[in-house]
Amino acid sequence: MTYKIRPHHGMCFSFFQGKGYSSAFTENMQIMKEKLEKDPEVILLCGADDVCACCPGCLSGRCTETNTGLPSDKAERYDRQVLARCGLSEGARMRWKDFAASVQEHILLPGKREEICGDCQWNALCTKPYRLPRHKTLPTSTPSPSGGQPSLFPHI
Repeated sequence: MTYKIRPHHGMCFSFFQGKGYSSAFTENMQIMKEKLEKDPEVILLCGADDVCACCPGCLSGRCTETNTGLPSDKAERYDRQVLARCGLSEGARMRWKDFAASVQEHILLPGKREEICGDCQWNALCTKPYRLPRHKTLPTSTPSPSGGQPSLFPHI
């Protein structure tokens, strides 16, 4: 199975705490997290994806501001920045763990997340310094700064 994933969701999953726009969205986010932990193929899209399917702000496949219902390009801006920093292109297909490792290496570990999505309404959930747990490893050759083994979902 191949899942459609917005590139910025590669950051969101690292900080997901069971909170979201609605109970349906949060439940879907948890289900998607569990599916992605099995390392399926993903296709990176700068538009509605399998996570957005239950977002109350996703109308006709487009993001809107949840409080006004007006169209918003914020998520697409986040997506394009993630792709650029990871050296990837829209439409790229890869294993989830390879994508998550790229997000960790190029954005989260160097502390660049807030430069991309600091204006997100969920920013407060993601402000703790990003650290890798000692019991997991990245699926790349990048060593953990602590000498331990990082997780693809360290804050969950």
